[in-house]
Amino acid sequence: MRFIVDAQLPKSLSFLLSQLNHDSIHTLDLPNQNSTSDKEIIQFTQTQNRILITKDSDFLASYLVHDSPKQLILVSTGNISNKDLIKIFESNLDLIIQMLSRSNLIEITVDNIIEHE
Repeated sequence: MRFIVDAQLPKSLSFLLSQLNHDSIHTLDLPNQNSTSDKEIIQFTQTQNRILITKDSDFLASYLVHDSPKQLILVSTGNISNKDLIKIFESNLDLIIQMLSRSNLIEITVDNIIEHE
């Protein structure tokens, strides 16, 4: 799968996904890095066929109103350590991938992985 990890999430998450044989980049890898606008990120997801992983609720609003980005993983964990966030992804990546094959919106909380229809 192809991912883009948004600015408020650690680059180590993108690195983990790459280590697990997924094509993943972080907004730091884009020309404007973490200053890339939301509009540019959405366009990038469309042209590159990438799934956006973000904590930013603005992307959820865009998804709900405009169906863009096409696929979204919303991280709703609140403030947790990067180590704990990585652990959630590492432990649940197979489930997340299965859910993404059926749904375009996945929400990750501290205790649950939620597949939205």
